[in-house]
Amino acid sequence: MGRSATFLYGMIVYVIFLITFLYAIGFTGNIVVPKSIDSGTPGPVTMAVVINLALLSVFALQHSIMARPAFKRMWTRLIPEAAERSTYILMTSVALVLIFAFWQPIPHLIWDFSNSITGVLLSALFWGGWLIVLSSTFMIDHLDLFGLKQVFAHLKKRQAMHPIFVKTGFYRLVRHPIMTGFLIAFWATPSMSAGHLLFACVTTGYIVIAVLHLEEKDLIASIGDDYRTYRDEVPAFVPGLGRGR
Repeated sequence: MGRSATFLYGMIVYVIFLITFLYAIGFTGNIVVPKSIDSGTPGPVTMAVVINLALLSVFALQHSIMARPAFKRMWTRLIPEAAERSTYILMTSVALVLIFAFWQPIPHLIWDFSNSITGVLLSALFWGGWLIVLSSTFMIDHLDLFGLKQVFAHLKKRQAMHPIFVKTGFYRLVRHPIMTGFLIAFWATPSMSAGHLLFACVTTGYIVIAVLHLEEKDLIASIGDDYRTYRDEVPAFVPGLGRGR
């Protein structure tokens, strides 16, 4: 893959990510999109649970395996190193599209605060969660996180400089504010169906396991004692909830 083609590939993948990100908001919030977490004709509950768990498992496996350094070293023997991050983002988007397309609704209501003050507050939290997700990406390095810096540097025949470890913005309050934003967005809903609850529970479990037991292991290997100190001083997801681990 030539330099120009790699750059174009990275740009196309970023557009795909933006569309997927916006659809994810509509999907989890039952807003605008043609297929959301609660739309569609319900089928047998057992079959719905099996299908939904399979879809979430595909996402979890893709997201975790492709993020590991060993996989990256193997993968970049087949594709340009500059395109590695973009390819990861593309495969993540594909996994999300599978969830959007084949998710099975389970409409039994767990709670319903629609048309109430509580519902308004939950809706505000929902949007606040997504805002935290997006803004947190800019507090580290949005372009690096989504592969644009890498393909642009490759186009210019330069080595992409990865962001250094600094505590800034939300990262002074929690170690993983992007995940905090996702957790808020997934749980804050005026109307919680059984299908939405399944989604929130499984994604919460995955976030905790993947971040605390996989991602942070890689971060310690990469950053070293600075990250160990950071981990001991700053909570993982909830500001003020204990200290560090």
